[in-house]
Amino acid sequence: MRHSVLHGLYAITPDGLGNAHLIARVEAALRGGAGILQYRDKTSPASRQADVARELRALCRAFGATLIINDDVALALSVDADGVHLGGDDGDLAAARRQLGPGKLLGASCYADFGRARAAAAAGADYVAFGAVFASPTKPHAPRADLALFGRCRRELRLPACAIGGITLDNAAQVVRAGADMLAVITDLFEAPDVETRARAYRPLFEGEPT
Repeated sequence: MRHSVLHGLYAITPDGLGNAHLIARVEAALRGGAGILQYRDKTSPASRQADVARELRALCRAFGATLIINDDVALALSVDADGVHLGGDDGDLAAARRQLGPGKLLGASCYADFGRARAAAAAGADYVAFGAVFASPTKPHAPRADLALFGRCRRELRLPACAIGGITLDNAAQVVRAGADMLAVITDLFEAPDVETRARAYRPLFEGEPT
């Protein structure tokens, strides 16, 4: 059941926006059809992160979307988010799985390393992320992940896989065809002139895809 929501446009919050501006752009993305939102904030004070996370939780509930917190199990539990995403150096997956319990989602960054994905699956991850699939303005020096990883993940691990890194409307279709269940997008979504329209434009890519 948890895996059924892990499909489609996976919006990740951008850095550098004030609360009101961030909330407005997230609401537009959700209105356009983003079904998953990751709150990622590496720099703000904990009090601000808690306030924003609570607002995002309310928005996601209103739109029937899934809220994932980046790298902070305690924050996710405190605001009753739907789950957590951990990077490679951001904590032990098995420990996070125990803290979250069976009802929350756990995602893991696996970069370009299928061995990491296999280990994440064994530790109880609900989905894995590979990237950067393209050159990324957010992480310009990230190693590139081969699109073949997505088909391999589907065949061998039977876990949903998220693609991240430099994804735009122009290159997204090939990533979905390669087997990605989710497309994580920051810049192409949140820097678009009309966020809602841009989010809606991603939806046809997933029509007819398995859920």
